[in-house]
Amino acid sequence: MTRWGLVLGGGGVLGGAWMVGALTALEQVHSVDARDAEVIIGTSAGSVMAAMLGAGVSVEELRAHQLGEAVTSGPLAESDWNYDTSTGGPLPPFPRLTPGSTGLFTHNMGRLRRLPPTAVLSAFLPEGRGRLDAVGRLIGALVPSGWAAHPGVRTVAMDYESGRRTAFGAPGAPPADLAEAVMASCAIPGWYTPVTIGGRRYVDGGACSATNVDLAAGLGLDEVFVLAPMVSFAFDSPTHWRAMAERRWRGRVTRRCLREVAKVHAGGTDVTVIGPGPEDLEAIGANLMAVERRRTVLETSLLTSTRALGDPEPLQHLPAPVREQEQDVDPTGPDPDHDGGSARAHLEEAG
Repeated sequence: MTRWGLVLGGGGVLGGAWMVGALTALEQVHSVDARDAEVIIGTSAGSVMAAMLGAGVSVEELRAHQLGEAVTSGPLAESDWNYDTSTGGPLPPFPRLTPGSTGLFTHNMGRLRRLPPTAVLSAFLPEGRGRLDAVGRLIGALVPSGWAAHPGVRTVAMDYESGRRTAFGAPGAPPADLAEAVMASCAIPGWYTPVTIGGRRYVDGGACSATNVDLAAGLGLDEVFVLAPMVSFAFDSPTHWRAMAERRWRGRVTRRCLREVAKVHAGGTDVTVIGPGPEDLEAIGANLMAVERRRTVLETSLLTSTRALGDPEPLQHLPAPVREQEQDVDPTGPDPDHDGGSARAHLEEAG
């Protein structure tokens, strides 16, 4: 039996909608049940999906839930989650006027250049006021206490004082209830209030990496599927400055993801990565929290992800700007921009 894993990246409300479409395509194209993955690693929006799969929610139920259809059986049957209101809206509330974490800066004075730029930036952003109580209630209704029944679920957050990445659910990680770990993984710096677990404050794991694919390295998996809402190998051509800035940042995230993928592949694991392509990006627009676009994004992903998974492009065939290797840096470090490429990539053992 093939040992396989699933990595679900961050990407806000619309990233979650895109992932539901991609999960549906994964199950249809590869004839698998996403809940059967040996390891399910989730970051931010991906942590919500990972937790729900680990709690026994099927992809079919996730899709119906996203589309506002009645879920009459299974773990989500009694859910009171409202996609239009539960995330707090498309814009953050006015933050506090104090930096989010002076400790992160002072504790890392000698190694700031080795921290992800997003982690360093998060220390200077004002502390957010948004609340993730609704997310906690959603996951808490599925798993009232303790961890998911699935032992391979991992939710990634960042310790807001040390800047260290924490994969809750992994061996040696601090103990946490699943609901609070997911809230921590979703706590976008400057937007949401940090989540305290075991006396330490945590924020969105995306401050370390939008995908955290390298956490799948060394696990002896035969194959890993990476569904990454912030990774794109092909782009649309937006004219609005906000969308243009988002695409530029997306390029950095993609380069970073590919370096993480290389670490997993070096251990003999086949890796397939898919992310939003031009059609998806047009549907997403400039704001990943624009809940009114959710249905369009999901329906677009159903089509594009099915095509991508059905015909993944070998990584070595991607355009040179995507394949170009940079000097090795800290695995949570920055990545340069790139243009063009494919909506999917596949890296596997030769021969």
